[in-house]
Amino acid sequence: MGAFLDKPKTEKHNEGGMGNSLRFGLSSMQGWRVEMEDAHTAVIGLPCGLKDWSFFAVFDGHAGAKVSAYCAEQLLDQIIANEDFRGKLDVKQGTEVQPSLEDVNRGIKTGFLKLDERMRDIPEMKSGEDKSGSTAVCAIVSPSHIFFGNCGDSRAVFSRGGKCQFSTQDHKPINPTEKERIQKAGGSVMIQRVNGSLAVSRALGDFEYKNVKGMGPCEQLVSPEPEIFLENRCSDEEFLVLACDGIWDVMTNEDVCDFVRDRMKLTSSLESICNQVIDTCLNKGSRDNMSIVIVAFTTAPSVSEEAIKKEEELDNRLRDKIKEILGNPDFSEADLPTFMHILGEGTPGLPPGGGISAK
Repeated sequence: MGAFLDKPKTEKHNEGGMGNSLRFGLSSMQGWRVEMEDAHTAVIGLPCGLKDWSFFAVFDGHAGAKVSAYCAEQLLDQIIANEDFRGKLDVKQGTEVQPSLEDVNRGIKTGFLKLDERMRDIPEMKSGEDKSGSTAVCAIVSPSHIFFGNCGDSRAVFSRGGKCQFSTQDHKPINPTEKERIQKAGGSVMIQRVNGSLAVSRALGDFEYKNVKGMGPCEQLVSPEPEIFLENRCSDEEFLVLACDGIWDVMTNEDVCDFVRDRMKLTSSLESICNQVIDTCLNKGSRDNMSIVIVAFTTAPSVSEEAIKKEEELDNRLRDKIKEILGNPDFSEADLPTFMHILGEGTPGLPPGGGISAK
């Protein structure tokens, strides 16, 4: 389950960059957890003839940080190492030929499985001294498509046309297909966990759940196989978000998309928006590590003077309401949740998806 601190560590790690007509920002925070077990990757421009492609990923570790850190360093390399995945050279024309959709899907799956197999040989894993594991969610953005690979309960969402149009599916032990595999491997699902212990049914690492003889790597109690999704690039694409369950525990897919879209009208800094998402989730009660990556396309919402003006008006209304509440003796001993409820109740114009917690 993980231990908690007396107060959260709110210092954040931020990164940002741009290229291939994309902008990205990311942020991570330890929060209430005793250890920071999340990791991430962001790469603009891939080798092997794929300079117009980009890769983003979030890894949510458990029982230690070793596997998540290793995945952040190695997953992309293992995917690219597959000959099927790489761009190929047309010898006659002297030009690069992009891999097919099937090649990319196969390369992603093979990369996940080879990475998991390779980690078995890490001395601490081999001896059983380190029992850590990690979820993984990644997005590969090509000029024409977005490939999502998901293993566990971190999640990716894709916003276009002003709505959350796609999300990956969490791999939980209570999902019928996941439960069936677990039981076939001789395990059980108790209190919604694998053998009453692990809360995800797919993950990298977690080798104590991957030792059933006579069964392949994708047939074990915990599978390293990613579920792969494909989305077409389109004229009304806005942004995609990758995040660990510390975000999704307290915000829905629609909450996150609506909030990010709204904040994009107030600032062009994606790192700032990532920070605001994390702070909002902390205020909403998330007790986990939190990591988020936002990738914006050229058609994402842009800063609006009208939106900035409305936000200033909201801030002024909230200041006036705070003074009014503080001046009311009936609320002199109100606790913070009560105060926040009173402050948010009936206040128009609060950030969509975030509400008073975002302020």
